[in-house]
Parts: sequence; C-alpha cells; structure tokens
Amino acid sequence: MIFSKIIGVGSFLPKKVLTNKDLEKTLDTTDEWIISRTGIKERRIVGPDELTSDLAFEAAKNAINNAKIDANEIDLIIVATTTPDKIFPSVACNVQTKLGIKNCPAFDIQAVCSGFIYALSVADNFIKTNSAKNILVIGADSMSKITDYSDRSNAILWGDGGGAIVLSASNEKGILSTHIHADGQYEKLLHVPKKDIKNKIHEKIEMQGSQVFKIAVNTLDRIVDEALTANKLKKADIDWLVPHQANIRILEATAKKLEMSMDKVIVTIDRHGNTSAASIPLALDEGLKNNKIKPGHLLLMEAFGGGFTWGTALIRF
Repeated sequence: MIFSKIIGVGSFLPKKVLTNKDLEKTLDTTDEWIISRTGIKERRIVGPDELTSDLAFEAAKNAINNAKIDANEIDLIIVATTTPDKIFPSVACNVQTKLGIKNCPAFDIQAVCSGFIYALSVADNFIKTNSAKNILVIGADSMSKITDYSDRSNAILWGDGGGAIVLSASNEKGILSTHIHADGQYEKLLHVPKKDIKNKIHEKIEMQGSQVFKIAVNTLDRIVDEALTANKLKKADIDWLVPHQANIRILEATAKKLEMSMDKVIVTIDRHGNTSAASIPLALDEGLKNNKIKPGHLLLMEAFGGGFTWGTALIRF
C-alpha cells in the first residue's frame, strides 16, 4: 500500500515588520489591546514589488533543499492562496517557472485559511492513487494587499508569508487522515466583497469577528473528535498541535479541548499574525527548526477559514 509522507519543509517571510506600535500611529488602538484580544505583537508585510508567488517560490526552494531532492523530481505543484499575483495564470504555474520545472501539473486551491489543509488532502489522494510521487504543497498569502488599514478590528490581524512541504510516496505511514468541510451559508461573516467606491473597485476583507470566533471554536471542537475517532486515537496520543494561527484565544480553546498544555502547541501568531493559508506550514517549519517536532511524533493540524471552510490532518512525522 502507498502512503504519503512529508520529507521536506520550508518557509519564507517578507523583511518588512509591522508592529502594534506602528498601528497605534494610524488607528485608535494600543499594543496592549491588540495583544489581549489576539496575541499578536507584530506581523510581516510584503514590499510594493513583492508578490505572493515570490513568497511561495522562496518557501518552495527551502522545502526542496530540506527534502534533499532535485526540483525536477517534483511531479505536481499545488498552491493554496487567496491572494494570487493576478487572476490567471495560477501562482503554482508562476512557481513552476521560477523553479525551472517543466511539464508537471500545477494549480491553485482557494479555501482561505483552510487552504493548506485542503491542498494537503488533495496531494495525499494524488499519492495514494499513484498519480504522483513528489508533490510540492505550498500555502502562501499576501493578506496585507486585501486589508483595510482604516478598519481597527481587521488591520491588526493579517500578515504575509509562505510555507511549503514536499509530500512523497512512502511505504511508511505519514498522513494518517485528512478531513475537509465547508458551509457556504456563512459567506458574509468573513468575505471580500467587490465595491465600487468613487469609481474605484474596493476589495478588502470584511469580518464579523465575534460571530466568526464563536463558530470557529465550536467547529474546531467537533473536527478534533472526528480526526481522532477516524484513527482510533486518544487525545493523549497527540504530541503536537500545529494549528492555523488566527487568534491566541482560539488556539487556547482548542488546546483545552484536547486537554493539552499550551507548551505542546506550536504558536507563531505573536510574530506572524494571521497569514491565512501560509500559517500552518510556517508553524510546522518553526516547530522543526526549534527542535520541538521530531521523527515519530504525532501532529494534529487544524484550520478554519472563510467560506466557511475547515479541516484537520493527522500526521505521523
């Protein structure tokens, strides 16, 4: 039987740092208020000439180097993003060109903050059906480009970055299971409407934060149980929670559900903010670089995002 296993991980962050103190200069807010509400102290922001495909490319290079394979051994590229460089071609095709890879399929997936879990689920099935052997799975977003920096409740949340893994065919179990869901009826609680303001198209994130928070916490409670039950595992079996970094309070609520100390949660939100599809692979890479995650550890990844979309992945690293 063919399984899929992560053999390489990489990430990339833009150089520009936007701190809470910076936001204090333009918004009616304080560093203390932002930290207490979200856990965020700073976030990275792309420069004026920096594209989502640049973040994805740099993260992909690092993942391929970490996997110790040649780029031309990649036979499928999947990018999860909400902020492509342009309507088309896909970010995945742009990354393919930048990596110098030819003739492998490449496409994007859009599931906002759940995007990386969705992409991982698709890649896992490509491998299990023997349709690919080495898949580059990337989460990358430039959320600053769709953030309204006059909206205090929104401007404090979002950051930019890219994270990537190489998922490869293996005789050993790696991805134990993935579980993805969606419910489109909640569209307007978190979306980017297209508005014509003074003859200019305005496309910025709008979110009903308190309602999203309540639904996210309740939903994540259910899907944690779903993933564990599907694999006949207990909460105590999980070594690390590698969650989407939306809000420290959501992370704490999920850890409480798992009866897990926050010491076993990979937390990057304080320095990255919410990087949407990039947040889970960014957290995974940090957990590895800090020698927290080790071979054989059981990881639970979970995410909740616009759509609404949500999902989990249980992984034996």
